[in-house]
Amino acid sequence: MNKLIVIKIGGNVIDDPAALKRFLTAFASLPGSKLLVHGGGKVATQVAGKLGIETTMVEGRRITDQPMLDVVTMVYGGLVNKQIVAKLQALDVNAIGITGADAGTILAHKRPVKDIDYGMVGDIEEVNSGQIQFFLRQDLTPVFAPITYSAAGDLLNTNADTMASAIAVDMVLHNEVTLVYCFEKKGVLANPEDDNSVIAELTPAVYAEYKAAGTINKGMIPKLDNAFRALEKGVAKVIICHADDVCSAVEQGAGTTLKLS
Repeated sequence: MNKLIVIKIGGNVIDDPAALKRFLTAFASLPGSKLLVHGGGKVATQVAGKLGIETTMVEGRRITDQPMLDVVTMVYGGLVNKQIVAKLQALDVNAIGITGADAGTILAHKRPVKDIDYGMVGDIEEVNSGQIQFFLRQDLTPVFAPITYSAAGDLLNTNADTMASAIAVDMVLHNEVTLVYCFEKKGVLANPEDDNSVIAELTPAVYAEYKAAGTINKGMIPKLDNAFRALEKGVAKVIICHADDVCSAVEQGAGTTLKLS
């Protein structure tokens, strides 16, 4: 079976030009089939401010009304995505920058209103793995911006961690998949104040203990929930690592490797 690496890169790396350049150089050097899912970084907030559009965050999630959706579509699907694609082309990676709306790759629905109305935020319904596999067969490297579409034809702002997990799960139909979450830390930390306290292996039981103790909290929880869900649905390996360590993580196991037992 073919091997595929699905990598998600966080917004803090995107906000740092030097860190992004290092990551993309490493990404370009990875052999075989690969695809990239990127977050948005702070650019959308900066652009919204210049346009007089207020940014509201709840538990690290962006409330996306229609004006904010217009901004994130322009910034994530346009500026950030195409900058990454251009840099990969310069590194001899034939990248194709897309959103979930392009070629109908990721269908979602507007998140139902419960305690919080997130606005035009999408929860994923379906990934068109056959279309993504077609891109890969053409020796193209898909670069996904965190935007999806609904059956009604609306664009939806969608969490990039969730997109990466959903893509990885559906691509299991065609490949042996490794899912890698890259961000500004060396992995999942046993001590948030000590960047060297990396937990080498994390199982659901150990994760529950750290979560109960409050050591693992905030934005790391949905990332890990998505990661374990991917393992349960057939993804071969999930790794969480520093963006600078992506090659050693894939090849040698740097960072935190998640296992079901």
